[in-house]
Amino acid sequence: MVDGTGPSRLLDMVPGRSAKVLTEWLDARDQVFRDRVKVVTMDGFAGYHAAAAKTVPAARTVMDPFHVVQLAADKLTVCRQRIQQATTGHRGRTGDPLYGIRRTLRTRVELLTDKQKVRLFKAFTAHDAHAAVEVTYGVYQRLITAYEASGRREGKIAMYKLLRSIRSGVPKELPELAQLGRSLWKRHREILAYFDTRASNGPVEAINGRLEHLRGIALGFRNLNHYILRSLIHSGQLQDRINAL
Repeated sequence: MVDGTGPSRLLDMVPGRSAKVLTEWLDARDQVFRDRVKVVTMDGFAGYHAAAAKTVPAARTVMDPFHVVQLAADKLTVCRQRIQQATTGHRGRTGDPLYGIRRTLRTRVELLTDKQKVRLFKAFTAHDAHAAVEVTYGVYQRLITAYEASGRREGKIAMYKLLRSIRSGVPKELPELAQLGRSLWKRHREILAYFDTRASNGPVEAINGRLEHLRGIALGFRNLNHYILRSLIHSGQLQDRINAL
């Protein structure tokens, strides 16, 4: 729920992760509350998308940039592992070119050292089959570059062109990239909506970090209701009100 001011806070906690759970929670709120929901940010889970479309249809849904990039990174890793197995007959080992760049592949180009750039070049040219990894890596980097664009319009155009270029017609030698293209195109409206709203799951992840810290301090909760109450106190801006009593 966005009003443009104030910090984010935890509204509630309920067990489960499904479209049904979110739909029931939103249905339990009054119409005034639902009408105030203007933007809904989420990961790639289709259940949340369906629930938001049903219960708050006027809200703008946005697919969180971190999860978009993470999805591309996962496909890049699967591609590297597949080519590694196909060319060597075994999983990555020390000394294998592709295994040696497994972390470097997921680093933004602007952050690479000269040594890392040389290592990438050597790995890409070590075998003809490594071209599949190089191409998938290029798409991954273009995805990041679109999000890093200085202007919203420039970023949105760059992202649209990228998503359209991989949505179909990808060579069969690049199955991971083809699957990525299909998945992202299904959600391209939510992905592009980020450039209009600049909304992300950053506040949610920050609250989740606080809750993980709380759970660690408590060394586990045996009572779910107690855990929910403590979480709301800790991350729902209730602490100050309680202390003021």
